[in-house]
Amino acid sequence: MASPVSPPRGMRDFLPAEKAKRERALGVIRASYAAHGFDEIETPVVEDFARLHSGLGGDNEKLAFNVMKRGLDAAALQAAADADDPDRLADLGLRFDLTVPLARFYATHRANLPQVFRAVQIAPVWRAERPQKGRYRQFVQCDIDIIGEAGILAEIELLTATLATLDALGLEGCSIRINDRRLLIGMLEAFGFTAEEHPSVLITIDKLDKVGPTGVIEELRGRDATPAAVEALAAYFAGAPAQTAGLAEAEIAAALPEGVAPEAVVELASIGAALREAGVAGVLKFDPFLVRGMGYYTGTIFEIEHPDFSFSLGGGGRYDGMIGRFLGEQVPACGFSIGFERIIDLIDEPETAHAEAIVLVHDKAADPTRLLSLKAQLVARGARVRLERRTKNLTPLLDRAAAAGFTSFALVGRETTDAGDLELKSLSA
Repeated sequence: MASPVSPPRGMRDFLPAEKAKRERALGVIRASYAAHGFDEIETPVVEDFARLHSGLGGDNEKLAFNVMKRGLDAAALQAAADADDPDRLADLGLRFDLTVPLARFYATHRANLPQVFRAVQIAPVWRAERPQKGRYRQFVQCDIDIIGEAGILAEIELLTATLATLDALGLEGCSIRINDRRLLIGMLEAFGFTAEEHPSVLITIDKLDKVGPTGVIEELRGRDATPAAVEALAAYFAGAPAQTAGLAEAEIAAALPEGVAPEAVVELASIGAALREAGVAGVLKFDPFLVRGMGYYTGTIFEIEHPDFSFSLGGGGRYDGMIGRFLGEQVPACGFSIGFERIIDLIDEPETAHAEAIVLVHDKAADPTRLLSLKAQLVARGARVRLERRTKNLTPLLDRAAAAGFTSFALVGRETTDAGDLELKSLSA
């Protein structure tokens, strides 16, 4: 008995119907982003090892798949083992997100790009994740980024384009949580955490959705964080709302300790005012506890949430410091990514791309020339056509055809030469 053959753990095959659905959804996403003025680019699946491990990717750097150098010999392998440093064997790595490659792309091609560059990247990325529901080792990201715009226009455009894309996909019930890293740092300072404690405290606060306020406080106490600061945070949890319904300046300020990062409060309120004017602000929520794990965020951050999922369906934020690492000068940047693998199962099947999708069922002995002539006639009138050899039991064949998006079939007679003589029967009956 043959043993089962499966793809590598955390990676998947897609049957034709699944692949067709994914491509139709990606077509909707591409069309929506293009309508909002974004241009699609493509970058290599690999980047230099040093670039992927330069501190720009946060915890994702630990999940990178490394590519070994060519021509390694026993001496090189032994030297790496003696130094307990396997990384010295790699010079490339598979990209773990699309933001680091975009930063490198912009630094490479800046002279050929507009002053404010609006980019789309839709492509697979790889992470050595522990596979689980909604989390894979190979998955598609759908990113839009605006580089060169320092003002809130970038955030407004990204949020508007993302919401329009979710709407075009027919994905209902989504909302976007929004915060600012400057507010988070200001809050930690107001509570009394030292600057050295900030990274670890933010990692713990980022678990709030999973462990709740009590779990966060218990973990911080177990880490011996500044006791007075921990108690101040506990009191804040007890008395402050986790989220506010809108982005009015008074609402944001009321949810924060007094005097925290007033310039960030004003910017968030301005984003809210602009989106209210555009009629889309009702799906936005200010969340002072939203962290986003990527260390490169410098300002506004946001996440898509859906009531059917405990995890986000996408997110992003402002990362003004990243591109400067490549260029030697600061360039403002902001981006938003839709988690394609997490939304594909939530969306309804789009309508087939063809008005007609026909299966021609023929006998084994049918003349190939005649079959191809019939097929060409139907294709010429805009139909999608597949030839299928007749089986004793037609039901499984027709069921597979219907699952693949075909809408009708016809039995090809021995003398049929004109497609107009075919008797088309619906596959939906």
